[in-house]
Amino acid sequence: MAVEERDEGPFLLDVVALLTDCSAPRLARGQVGTVVEELGDNTVLVEFSDDQGQAYAVAPCARSQLLVLHYVPEPV
Repeated sequence: MAVEERDEGPFLLDVVALLTDCSAPRLARGQVGTVVEELGDNTVLVEFSDDQGQAYAVAPCARSQLLVLHYVPEPV
């Protein structure tokens, strides 16, 4: 099975962490969220939730401000 290259990311439903503070909803660097909508080539909408799944912030974020998190190793 071929591995799909992901040049432009993050993508819809990726789990991401903020690389910088986000002043609008007072989010700090390192906070984890999920991409819920692609707003354009450079911007995605990220939902930030607590441990019980309750959303506490939804914010547009530049793709360059996000790090995609991986819970299993990438296939070789």
